[in-house]
Amino acid sequence: MKILKTKFKDLIVFESNNFTDKRGYFRELTHQKYIKEKLIFTVVSKSKKNVLRGLHMQKKLQQGKYVSVVKGKILDVAVDCRKNSKTFGKHFKIILSHKNSKSIYIPPGFIHGFLGKDKENIVVYSCTNYRNKNSEIGVLWNDKDLNIDWKIKKPILSEKDSKNIPFNKLNN
Repeated sequence: MKILKTKFKDLIVFESNNFTDKRGYFRELTHQKYIKEKLIFTVVSKSKKNVLRGLHMQKKLQQGKYVSVVKGKILDVAVDCRKNSKTFGKHFKIILSHKNSKSIYIPPGFIHGFLGKDKENIVVYSCTNYRNKNSEIGVLWNDKDLNIDWKIKKPILSEKDSKNIPFNKLNN
């Protein structure tokens, strides 16, 4: 497994290998020794093509997230919301897929979202904190201040995500 550092403090890309044979494939997903915090909560998300989930975060009980794709392909986006960070307000994008075997660890203090790129996309992510409905907040996927090129004009959004707030209201 290769560990690729980014310009974002503590945001790490993991490049694994699929060990493939006639039966299918085997892949290692996580290595706790490279992540400073313990992953305690794991969820699975299934999305169709052009479904955009995000941008989300837990405001008070922040979560680090380790994100992997076990089927399909996603455009994964993380935005640094740590006020004292050199990369505050900047975003990181990466294609994660079952074929490229890449995963990403997003530390607490980032909003996160992804866009389904294949017909069926299954995403597994482990978090450093439990989900707390009262701590959830979302930022508009197409916020002009963030300038994220999702390469889509009209993604499929949940009703909740269509009502997310602008980035400049996040810390109010």
